[in-house]
Amino acid sequence: MLEELEATYAQALDELKDVRDSAALKEWERRYLGKKGAITLAARSTGQLPPEARADFGKRVNTIKNELSAAFAEREEAVRQHELARMLEEGEIDVTLPGRPVALGGLHPSTQTLRRIAAIWAEMGFQVYSSPDVETDDYNFTLLNIPPHHPARDMWDTFHTTTPGVLLRTHTSPGQIRAMHELGAGGTQPVRVILPGMCYRYEQISARSEIQFNQVEGLAVGRNIRLTDLKGTIAEFARRLFGPEKRLRFRGSYFPFTEPSMEVDVDCILCGGKGCPVCKYTGWLEIAGCGMVHPVVLENGGYDPTEWSGFAFGLGPERITMQMHGIQDIRYFWANDLRFLEQF
Repeated sequence: MLEELEATYAQALDELKDVRDSAALKEWERRYLGKKGAITLAARSTGQLPPEARADFGKRVNTIKNELSAAFAEREEAVRQHELARMLEEGEIDVTLPGRPVALGGLHPSTQTLRRIAAIWAEMGFQVYSSPDVETDDYNFTLLNIPPHHPARDMWDTFHTTTPGVLLRTHTSPGQIRAMHELGAGGTQPVRVILPGMCYRYEQISARSEIQFNQVEGLAVGRNIRLTDLKGTIAEFARRLFGPEKRLRFRGSYFPFTEPSMEVDVDCILCGGKGCPVCKYTGWLEIAGCGMVHPVVLENGGYDPTEWSGFAFGLGPERITMQMHGIQDIRYFWANDLRFLEQF
């Protein structure tokens, strides 16, 4: 058996010298060093030898296996270098050829609407103010005239964190208080801002509701601001966004942080007010909620409500985008489906 082992060893070395590519190298390894290779089988047959011959035979098998493994590693590196050189030679780059065009991405439809909204309000004298997504209970509710245990809190299905009193904001309205504190200079300066951002609510996901959505809050605080100023401002915004021919209507509503409060509708963008599935055959689409800032909220923002007044509004960019393009399922916005997103 020892002579047979030596013959196999010599044959393996001779064959290894002639290996020129990775496929042949892999086959050589399988044939001699693999699980069923000749050297591996020889090692397993040690037990068939007489006891006095086993030690020498086993020692020689291990030596041959180590030497073949080292020779294999050396040949493997040589083959790799050879194949690399051949690939570089055959794959010579022609720098005079035109490059392959890189596919460009696009803006998310919500981002497009957000930018359009922000541009219109900037033209009307409002600055953009950013507020945090993670808020305290005080800013999200209490300072907005929604104290603990107030039934109005049921209007917002809130994501609470493991830290007491800290939550994901349910609306962008907490930014009103922050803007008044930061920009109002202790209740002595007027404020005109919009506050775009993501909001979060623990709601059942459906074609018309999501657990996350964008919102654009608006706030104007000054002296002698009246409800007519609010209506005129909203009407001008709607005309710039949807076109001068659009009709608006204001409906009485309720929000804890505004008094009086209203909902704003525009005649359906798709059917022109005739009635369709998107407007639920009413001819009208809701675009905003608004109202005069509640005196308690003004006071919490540092203003004297007997001298200062203001209005606030809230817009839903996804809802507006759905209305403008006839999209009937809000889940498309966050599904990351390129078939939908590339249409914009």
